[in-house]
Amino acid sequence: MKLYCATSNPGKLREFHLAAGQGWEFIPLIGLPPCEETGQTFEENAIQKATYYSRQAPGLVFAEDSGLEVDALGGAPGVRSARFAGDGASDDDNNRLLLEKLRGVGDRSARYCCAIAAAQAGTVLQTFRGEVAGRIIDEPRGTNGFGYDPYFFYEPFGQTFAEASPEQKLRVSHRGQAVARMLDWASGRP
Repeated sequence: MKLYCATSNPGKLREFHLAAGQGWEFIPLIGLPPCEETGQTFEENAIQKATYYSRQAPGLVFAEDSGLEVDALGGAPGVRSARFAGDGASDDDNNRLLLEKLRGVGDRSARYCCAIAAAQAGTVLQTFRGEVAGRIIDEPRGTNGFGYDPYFFYEPFGQTFAEASPEQKLRVSHRGQAVARMLDWASGRP
């Protein structure tokens, strides 16, 4: 089955392909003007992007918004996860700011959240959510993954998401959960 994917993030594209397995073709929508993300929640941003891009694609489009929520920071970085240290910030910049804000904080509980919206011809058809809990550690561990993964410690694995294999991470991750729910739904569509 063919789905149009509204992301240019190579890490997310790898995870989408890995999650889908055989029988699914994800076609990235490249070269279109970007959709401004003004939502206050992951769901609002995913819906904005899905409706926007679905007006410009010939089939079913899905868009995703995801990020890290840290309890001690009142849910920040949240929808600003990719831009936590400012527009154009690198993963290193964002992680450095996160650790700075958590200096001396005992409660490091956090969660990754992902919302996916599926739309066609400007109409949202369904949304899907995934969430996984962990905690933020002070030193990076592992080279897999991207974003906050080297600092996101997942207790059941006894390691960070960056230490886990991509397949292992995807089985439990926020994005893996949301993609699986979307593909189950899309499989039942005519």
